[in-house]
Amino acid sequence: MTIWQVDLYQSSRLSTETQAIWELIICDRQGNLIHAANCPQQEVSINWILAQWQNLTPKMPDRLQVFRPQCANLLAEVAKQLEIPLETTRHAIAIKQLLRQRHESVSVIKPPPQPLPDRLWGERWRFANLPAGESVRKFRDRPIPILDIPDDFDPVKLGLASSILLPGIIIEGGRRSMQLARWLQEVQPYSLDYIPTEVGLSGGIVLEAGLCDRWILQTFSDPEVSHAAQQYQQRLQQSQGLHFLLIQPDNFNANYTGYWLLMREER
Repeated sequence: MTIWQVDLYQSSRLSTETQAIWELIICDRQGNLIHAANCPQQEVSINWILAQWQNLTPKMPDRLQVFRPQCANLLAEVAKQLEIPLETTRHAIAIKQLLRQRHESVSVIKPPPQPLPDRLWGERWRFANLPAGESVRKFRDRPIPILDIPDDFDPVKLGLASSILLPGIIIEGGRRSMQLARWLQEVQPYSLDYIPTEVGLSGGIVLEAGLCDRWILQTFSDPEVSHAAQQYQQRLQQSQGLHFLLIQPDNFNANYTGYWLLMREER
């Protein structure tokens, strides 16, 4: 499958105090530049973007990827007219690297985290660890209703030793287990971050999802849990950002409702 990554943004490199310049960048998943064009802000439109595609090779990609929420709707309309599926994802790694090389920002404005709806929360949760060698093998062939293991997140491809412990969170959802797993799949989990409020004493777990959404999964005020959270954060660095989220009804059997292998990129 041929995937191109696309971004449309106001260029800090090209803009001046009197004129905002926007730039359209297209690259492949290996980071090879396919096309770049810029124009004044007032000229940015669907028609201008479509005109840029006329300069490209006749062979179109099978899918487009975009990570910036500010341009997602506009590029979605362009993709619709080009009849190319568009995927919104924070994991557009190649184009982010290309933008950094051009000294452009890849950061996006994120809203404050919202509390998880009470109707979704499960019965218990805990930090957990899983050997990298089992993070794919243990779950891939099991009849798990919701399973998300991206090929790019395979520890072998990332060069991780199979013995490295991947940090993660297990939620026992009880009767709400499937409802919670379906909601998570809908919001597209990206990462689970430990946010300390008082180091060693209290903090919370924030779910980053979609392009810029944030949800408070849990808060705690307990030294023991805070210590486990710090270990979680340390292991996250050792695992190159690879971690997991597992939903199960309870801890008494091996039935799983949902499993996500997640990757937090370096910030």
